Amino acid sequence: MKREIIKRLISLVIILFGLSLMTFGLTYILPSNPAEQLAESMGAGHDREVIAKIEEKYGLDKSFGEQYVNWLKGALHGDFGMSVKYAQPVSQVLGRKLPNTVKLAVASFILMILISFPLGILSAVYKDKKADYIIRFMSFIGISLPSFWVGMMMIYFFAVKMHWLPVGGSDSFKSLIMPSVTLSLSMSAYYIRRVRAVMVEQMNEEYINGCQARGIGRFRTIFFHVLPNSLLTVVTMLGMSFGGLLGGTMIVETVFSWNGIGSAAVAAISGRDYQLIQGYVMWMGCIYVLVNLLVDISYQWLDPRIRRGALQHEE
Repeated sequence: MKREIIKRLISLVIILFGLSLMTFGLTYILPSNPAEQLAESMGAGHDREVIAKIEEKYGLDKSFGEQYVNWLKGALHGDFGMSVKYAQPVSQVLGRKLPNTVKLAVASFILMILISFPLGILSAVYKDKKADYIIRFMSFIGISLPSFWVGMMMIYFFAVKMHWLPVGGSDSFKSLIMPSVTLSLSMSAYYIRRVRAVMVEQMNEEYINGCQARGIGRFRTIFFHVLPNSLLTVVTMLGMSFGGLLGGTMIVETVFSWNGIGSAAVAAISGRDYQLIQGYVMWMGCIYVLVNLLVDISYQWLDPRIRRGALQHEE
């Protein structure tokens, strides 16, 4: 198992290196000059002398290879350069907004699990019955509704009309409710159908007949046999969903004026803040790489067959 983890870490480092090269290369070939943007933010306009000094200070007058090596050295130490929009180091901007994104991600993820798993299990247990049809219909509606529309409807009813919740912001528990519910509803609609599908598939396996023959009750069969076997196909998607939430949900954060990484990325794109975009892309890459690694490790614990296979391979 240790050998497999080391192999995965090596491959993930290579992936991150390729991502950094591609990210820096794409921003390098763009027509905008970061030095000109920084000069404009300082009020110097298009003064060539000021731009030349900025280029010399940040090494922008050097070749692509030299610039990339310098940028990579800084990135390895958490330094992704200066954000033009915020006039602060990119690492400070992302670090300041990260807690809000983590808070929203955790709340949305937990709420999604609390909604989707019970309803998905209920739909599978009562397959082709009234409860199943109702749950499937509601999940179909949930998948069809865009998250930004759901968010705006929640703002209209709960903030504008009823005055129960704030319209936007990220400074209180009440401001967390609407964005987390919006995100969890859109994800829950998909996971309800997925949990139902994998559980129905597992309930048709031969070992279910064996459980019934041994006199194991239905409740125990579902929660101690069917559900654990179903998790293997769902855990990868759960990991990717949580990684996406940690990367910031641009649309929902923008709709609710949530001060997170996603809204910062939107502002960076509209303001051509390439340094912040580079830092955001690398953050997303690190998140997905780590999530993939954790998912692979979780397989060893969820499925004993994989664990035994890894031990036999090492022997």
